[in-house]
Formats: sequence, C-alpha cells, structure tokens
Amino acid sequence: MALLSVNIDHVATVREARRTDEPDPVWAAVQAELGGADGITFHLREDRRHINDRDARVLKETCGVRLNMEMAATDEVVDIACGLKPEQCTLVPERREELTTEGGLDVLGHRDRLGDAVARLKDSGILVSAFIEPSRDQIEASKDAGFDAVELWTGGFAHARCADDVACSLSLLQSGVETGLRLGLVVHGGHGLTYRNVSRVASLPGFSEFNIGHSIVSRAVLVGMRESVGQMKSILERCAPRENG
Repeated sequence: MALLSVNIDHVATVREARRTDEPDPVWAAVQAELGGADGITFHLREDRRHINDRDARVLKETCGVRLNMEMAATDEVVDIACGLKPEQCTLVPERREELTTEGGLDVLGHRDRLGDAVARLKDSGILVSAFIEPSRDQIEASKDAGFDAVELWTGGFAHARCADDVACSLSLLQSGVETGLRLGLVVHGGHGLTYRNVSRVASLPGFSEFNIGHSIVSRAVLVGMRESVGQMKSILERCAPRENG
C-alpha cells in the first residue's frame, strides 16, 4: 500500500487569513500523525504566505513521522533546508500569483541549476524529489540531475472531465511510474487528489506515496484531522494493488 503524507499548508492558510496564531499547523501535524499519517508535507514559500520559519522549525522538532519540505530551488530556501534537515525536500515550481502549485517543475530546461541545489541538499543527508509532470523526458532529466525520487503531478487526471481524458491521464501516470521505477527512482504522486477520485490513481501499481492536503484539511474542518486522515488511509488501503504471487 502507498504511504500517505499529509500536506498541512492550508491549516496555515486559515491562520493567516486573520493574521493570528490559530489554527496552528503544528497541532494539525500532530493530529494527522495520530490519525495514521505516514508523513507530513509543508511548503515554505519565498513569500511565507502560509507556512513560516517558526512552523518549519517546530515541525522538525516535534514530528515523529517523515517530514517533507516542498520548496523552490532558491539559495535562501536551500540554505534553510540544509540547516533544518527534513528527511525529504521536494523541489517545486513557484509563482507568487498562484493559489497553489500548478503543473510540474521544468527539470529538463533547468537541469544544471537544479542539479546544484540537489547536490547541496543531498550533501546534507536529505532525500530529494522533483515535482514534475508525468513526462518521460522530465523523469529522465530528474534522474540525470541527481534526484532520488519524483512526485508525478496528478492534476491532469484530477482536472479531467470526460472518460477519454481520464483514461489518457491515467495511462500517462502509469507510464510515468514505470519509467521512474526503471530508472531506479522512488515514485510519489500528488495534486488535486480527493476522497472521490484518489482510488483510480491509488489502484495503479508502483506509487510508493501520495501527498494530499487540501481535501484532507477541508474534511478535517467538519470531522477533525484524525478522522479525515483515517478515512483517506482506509481508501488507500482498499485500493492498493495486489502484489503478484
């Protein structure tokens, strides 16, 4: 069964809407862990629009599960990550005007610059992943740049509105997983996954982890973080591909 890493960014988004001290994303991370989360994901953006430096520091001090820091490959944030030493860093594209990360990182077009950031992070003992679209060229470029893992953007599937587009996007994801595994990369998935659609992706063999945030945080408003995480874990369990033999 693929592991579940819970993205807590939008807990901080609610906090920052009133510029106050609650809800605390660190508390949310603890509740997610108690609900069965295998990891906690957060994005330390350059503009600190939700997660801030204090959150990152306290998360590192308190998390009992694997901590995954999403980040742009800027010198400032790479310096912070090398000092913080989360178990994993996922390099993502970042635009100030976007509501959330849309689309994948262009590793193919920025391989040398990204390779330098990857080398610095790996020298600090951090596993490094690239958040990319499920393109063979981007996956191969990620391997060449020194990434340990890739997180395949599942937005194409999540945004598909007709059966043909859904089938095409699932086929691209499956091919992407196979390419990544063939190259010796660990393969994760994420973006736009919800309680209603995750089963289709979770049924594909080869994914080791899914990063899911907005849907879990949204449900947590109504049922609590422990319960919402437990419900998502149950779906992943139910839909896990059966191993041969």
